[in-house]
Amino acid sequence: MTIKAQIDCIRVRDGSSAEDRISHIGGVNPDGTRWKMTQERAVYLMEEGWGFYVAVSGQAAWWEVAISRQGDKYIKTAADGEFPSHLLDLPECP
Repeated sequence: MTIKAQIDCIRVRDGSSAEDRISHIGGVNPDGTRWKMTQERAVYLMEEGWGFYVAVSGQAAWWEVAISRQGDKYIKTAADGEFPSHLLDLPECP
């Protein structure tokens, strides 16, 4: 069974490249509690079959694993092009 989760917040690193700025992602569990994980953990889970999405104009924008010019894996939506702008538009996680 594929696990799907909506991302509604992020944590960012200062002074990093656009694709490396996101350090953590977060959301809300079905029971109302919050969850948060590192971007590296999200990449691992996505490679194991998890699906993450963000709501954009009422539609689900699914995330994918991308590889930076330096060879590092990061997450972004397919609609983002090279940089994770949909993620960077999210509010900071509490």
